[in-house]
Amino acid sequence: MESFTKLSATAAPLPMINVDTDKIIPKQFLRTIKRTGLAEGLFYEMRFDEQGKPKPGFVLDEPAYRHAQILITGANFGCGSSREHAPWALLDAGIRCVIAPSFGDIFYNNCFKNGILPVELPKAEVDLLMDDAQRGANAVVTVDLESQEITGPDGGTLHFEVDPFRKHCLLNGLDDIGLSLEKVAKIDDYEAKQRLEQPWLSG
Repeated sequence: MESFTKLSATAAPLPMINVDTDKIIPKQFLRTIKRTGLAEGLFYEMRFDEQGKPKPGFVLDEPAYRHAQILITGANFGCGSSREHAPWALLDAGIRCVIAPSFGDIFYNNCFKNGILPVELPKAEVDLLMDDAQRGANAVVTVDLESQEITGPDGGTLHFEVDPFRKHCLLNGLDDIGLSLEKVAKIDDYEAKQRLEQPWLSG
């Protein structure tokens, strides 16, 4: 998993509440277990009509936001069903940080496991960042995980909270597999001891 330390990037505004995981990545894109290529289905129903033709005006398709890596959005983002494809799709589209007043619990947890930083802030502070994000390509926001600070285009800073363990994992690029590999020496020692003491378990 790619580590997250400090990110300075264009922030895209998505002023919607209760954006569920089906809206983030509709069910027809869940037939793969690959984490690549899912950007095509990201927010599909907001970006394309029933014939698959692009709808005008969706923020991430606008020239100023096509390379946005930060998404500013409304409360309860990522609610609904527990599909890991939702953070996969965001990541495949280049989104590394989502800032909102609140998140769906499972989506929130899945973000950390896939290298995305979800930041919860009071609505008033999210509204300030949403206003900043309206500036298009000039809406450059810096998110510093080490200091737990967000710096807006005008230099103002906001502090955010994050669980220390999740912070450690993101800073060091550790997903569940990476955490297990950190203990590989202890695992090897345990298995060697078990083979000696209980050889019948090894066949």
